[in-house]
Amino acid sequence: MSRAPDDDGYPATARAADTLGAVDRLVVGCRACPRLVAWREQVAAERRAAFRDQTYWARPVPGFGDSAAAVAVVGLAPAAHGANRTGRMFTGDPSGDFLFAALHRTGFANQPRATGRDDGMRLDGLRLVAPVRCAPPQNRPTPAERRRCAPFLARELELLAPTLRVAVALGALGWDALLASLGEQGWAVPRPRPRFGHGQELTLRRSDGGTGREPAAPTAITVLGSYHVSPHNTYTGRLTAAMLDEVLGRAAQLAGRPGPGAG
Repeated sequence: MSRAPDDDGYPATARAADTLGAVDRLVVGCRACPRLVAWREQVAAERRAAFRDQTYWARPVPGFGDSAAAVAVVGLAPAAHGANRTGRMFTGDPSGDFLFAALHRTGFANQPRATGRDDGMRLDGLRLVAPVRCAPPQNRPTPAERRRCAPFLARELELLAPTLRVAVALGALGWDALLASLGEQGWAVPRPRPRFGHGQELTLRRSDGGTGREPAAPTAITVLGSYHVSPHNTYTGRLTAAMLDEVLGRAAQLAGRPGPGAG
């Protein structure tokens, strides 16, 4: 007898994946959330007029970037006509345009704009991850969908542990998902849990004496908060390019990376 997606399936299997590539393959094949599967496929069938000649990815979106990253940027979920179309996180929509331009200015990306999986974009020292991997209706995944998808983020963070020094959370949902995952992995997250804020900086240390699953894991990680790069924030000036550059620059500093143009 088959069990419900909450109890079995790809998200649970992610805990045993031994490489980021293995996690990515499980992500792409996941169909654990019926509402999200239906929505991502409906969007791909109907398409936006500007993209009517394109074939949408219409699957869950894996992480993207350096497999030995010192910095992880935690978003929320793919955009219906962005990553759900292109198949790569933050690629092909205004949020991604804003983020990749900042990553380029701060030395993490080799080019300022991302348009598709074959555009030559490379990230150095940074990986883009998310707590939800399918585009949700109204950009609002349910609590159950977030819980079901959580093992993917958790396993990525575990596999990045030997090199990871900084995690940047974009928005309150990313902040909460990140702290919840780190807390489950043995990091001493304060209680009550610190509230999200732009520019918030939180240094966590292991509560288990450094006995996590992955070898050579660091004994400290810094979590930084930034407003999300959504058009709601960037078009209104709540998040400016200078504000995002400051957070990413701080992440680079904490990770021990040279500034842009150094060397």
